[in-house]
Amino acid sequence: MYILFGSRGSGSAAVEAALVLAGLPFELVRASTWEDDSERERLRRVNPLGQIPTLQLPDGSVMTESAAILIHLGLENPGSGLLPAGPAARAQSIRGLVYIAANCYSAISVIDYPERWLADPDDATRERVRQGSRARLHHHWSLFADQFGAQLAAAAPGALELAAAVVSKWSGARAHLRADRPAFAATIEGVEAHPVVAAVFARHWPRR
Repeated sequence: MYILFGSRGSGSAAVEAALVLAGLPFELVRASTWEDDSERERLRRVNPLGQIPTLQLPDGSVMTESAAILIHLGLENPGSGLLPAGPAARAQSIRGLVYIAANCYSAISVIDYPERWLADPDDATRERVRQGSRARLHHHWSLFADQFGAQLAAAAPGALELAAAVVSKWSGARAHLRADRPAFAATIEGVEAHPVVAAVFARHWPRR
């Protein structure tokens, strides 16, 4: 059985949805550095960075980094649909997953924690960094929609669709995409409604 370390509303939602989509059994362990009552020390024993998602494989080895986890699950379970069967389409899906990790996830990290990248910032500097990083993030999402949007399918989501649907939840990206790339926004919102993974998204982001 897989063991997934994660928390509600985090990037672990994409891996959880992938496990469900692939029909793989897993134990879900609530753990994060920001939840004092979670199993964060257990998480740190398998991932010293304390980052989520972290996935412990059935053989006891550990996978970290969302894109790497999703690619691994897709390659190990070729019938799951997490990665395309054709080599050209599969290559583009892997490229898209790494694009999200390198360009979108990284910008969100700066938006959430600008003090990690600046020495003793004051509030005004911190806010300027956030504003600039948010603008850059939204630009990255527009470029992603242009380059990868045509290959995404809400009716048959795979790893790339799941990653895009989850990571675009943060830092105003969805509102930006609805205004700037509405067709793409509709596609990734359709991913959340897919009957196999809808319950995962509803648990992570309950409707108010």
